[in-house]
Amino acid sequence: MRIDIYGLGYVGSVSAACLADSGHEVCGIDIDPNKVACINAGKSPVREPGLPEHIAAAVESGRLHASATPSGDADVSMVCVGTPSNENGSLRLDYLQRTMEDIGDALACRDSYHVVCVRSTVLPGTTECVAVPILEQHSGKKAGRDFGICMNPEFLREGSSIQDYRCPPFTIIGELDPRSGETLAALYETIPAALFRTKLRVAEMVKYAANVYHALKITFANELGVLCKRLGLDSREVFRIFCEDKKLNI
Repeated sequence: MRIDIYGLGYVGSVSAACLADSGHEVCGIDIDPNKVACINAGKSPVREPGLPEHIAAAVESGRLHASATPSGDADVSMVCVGTPSNENGSLRLDYLQRTMEDIGDALACRDSYHVVCVRSTVLPGTTECVAVPILEQHSGKKAGRDFGICMNPEFLREGSSIQDYRCPPFTIIGELDPRSGETLAALYETIPAALFRTKLRVAEMVKYAANVYHALKITFANELGVLCKRLGLDSREVFRIFCEDKKLNI
């Protein structure tokens, strides 16, 4: 497929390199000219083991390039822009909103079917209540009829993101309608992991469940480590045995 990836940060750069490596034609889009120049020079805009080599190979093959504007002929627009927290803990959606405006304007000039894929971390309901209205307003078209939209959260760890992309715990696609999901599912045909197709809000919530559970495990380990230290115990030995439990404690 031809894929436009909006946002060449950590998730966008890794996704672009891996999708190009799978044979797709990828255009990375970012407002930062340094990131665009970096990709086009065959270099990685982020620090990640193995990523520079993959980007260099993808650019040399002609399957990856970067630009400040959409390609105009993509089958899928993948949104990987940041959603940082405000001081009160709420999400900043201005990057996402501006990206949806740009995609909507591009959709207005297209006759072919196109799927918009949100890969950014957003609260349940954001894709339906924020992204879809903006896309419809700027394109003059109807979601689920004239274009598709999906939520496809990532589960990438810094330091092992390429391996995580190729062998994830599972792939989840929240879809507005079956046609949207089928288009996106084709991107992951070669990924050896279970594929779950579900509702948009379920996919959004699964990402939050994963993030919160990781934080819970880290906090639990830290607290138990403090207790072990006070009791004169080796917390690493405790956890080595504890983590052998694959039944009751996942």
